[in-house]
Amino acid sequence: MTEDVAGADELLLRLRRFHSDYFPLHQQRFQDLVAQGQHPKTLFIGCSDSRVVPYLLTGAGPGELFIVRNVGAFIPPYDGSHGLHGTMAAIEFAVLSLHVERIIVCGHSHCGAIRAAYEGVPEEAVALQAWLKLATEALLPVRSSPEALRRTEQRVVVLQLERLMAYPMVRREVEKGALTLHGWHYVIEDGEIHVFDVRQGSFVPAAIASNSGTGPYQPYVEHDGQIISN
Repeated sequence: MTEDVAGADELLLRLRRFHSDYFPLHQQRFQDLVAQGQHPKTLFIGCSDSRVVPYLLTGAGPGELFIVRNVGAFIPPYDGSHGLHGTMAAIEFAVLSLHVERIIVCGHSHCGAIRAAYEGVPEEAVALQAWLKLATEALLPVRSSPEALRRTEQRVVVLQLERLMAYPMVRREVEKGALTLHGWHYVIEDGEIHVFDVRQGSFVPAAIASNSGTGPYQPYVEHDGQIISN
């Protein structure tokens, strides 16, 4: 490849900058992650939307987030069928092998997946049509509108938290107090994360929230067969 062609290849230039500029400053961190393995405390399940950047939102660095991204940040229901699905496999790996301490489900404003769930997609997008059915339970019986879309984006996040609790390994760790679930709605135009507070039953801006999200159930302990809320 000539220098002229290389100069026009933006991705190649970015790869070179990573190696020459960023990596030398963080080389020891990367080497430690290889020598000691990864031990992220957080599983981040987010939408594939290019405007959602987990590392920017959380201020995390290499090795701190185990990330799953898909259209809409959806979680397939746990049915024990052991089908081939990357999101389900990632949840199992994060909880059973990495022993993460928290799971974040992050939706966002102006989500194309939610709009498509109301308005439809091209006939050729067969897989996408099937995937968007995972949002059906959260849809409102109204026409698509900015308000309906915003409400649905948040309803979808809560629905995914509920689905997570149907995963046996997730429920077990939550009930032990070893794992917490967090629902977030990122308002892109405001730069604000709204976190789901189960006690209030609503999403609260992080700027005034008392926690980073609780839900979908109150933490509790079991004593002599009785479930006691904290």
